[in-house]
Amino acid sequence: MDAIDVLLEAYGRIPGLVHGAAKGLERADLHVRPDGSGNSIAWLIWHLTRVQDDHIADAAGTEQLWTAEGWMGRFDLPLEPGDTGHGHSSSQVSSVTVDSPEVLLEYYNAVHRTTVNYVQQLSAENLDEVIDASWDPPTTLGVRLVSVMQDCVQHAAQAAYVRGLLS
Repeated sequence: MDAIDVLLEAYGRIPGLVHGAAKGLERADLHVRPDGSGNSIAWLIWHLTRVQDDHIADAAGTEQLWTAEGWMGRFDLPLEPGDTGHGHSSSQVSSVTVDSPEVLLEYYNAVHRTTVNYVQQLSAENLDEVIDASWDPPTTLGVRLVSVMQDCVQHAAQAAYVRGLLS
C-alpha cells in the first residue's frame, strides 16, 4: 500500500462517521448544544465539511464547492462566504442551523467526492510539495491532507458523542 492508498483509505472511513452522527435526526436534535454552550451536531458537520472544502480547494487551486456549487445559498447562513467556523463565538455556532440532516450530508458527500477525486490524481512525490512556507517547518501537501483528515475524524467523533447524549 502506498501513501496515496493510505490517504484514500483514511478519507474513505470518514463518511460512515459523518452519516452515523447525523442521519435520521430531527431538526431539534441537530441543534442540541451540550450544556447549552457546546457545539451542535449541525455545526460540527458543517464545520468539518467547510474546512475540508476550503483546504482541498486551496490545495487543488479550485473554487470551493460552498460557492461554486451554490451550497452557501442552500444553507443560507448569516456568515461570510469564506467562513469555515474557525474561532466561532457561541452565537455564531447557534446561527448554523439546518432543517434536516440531508443538506449537511449532501454537502459533505459532494466535498468528500471532490477530495477523493483530487487525492486519486496525486503521486507520492506530490505529497512532499511545500504548499505553505509560512510555517516552521513549511507545510507539505501530505501534511495538509493528513491534518484535514484528522480534523474531520475529530469533529465527526464529537458529533457522534453529542448524538449519544441525545439518548
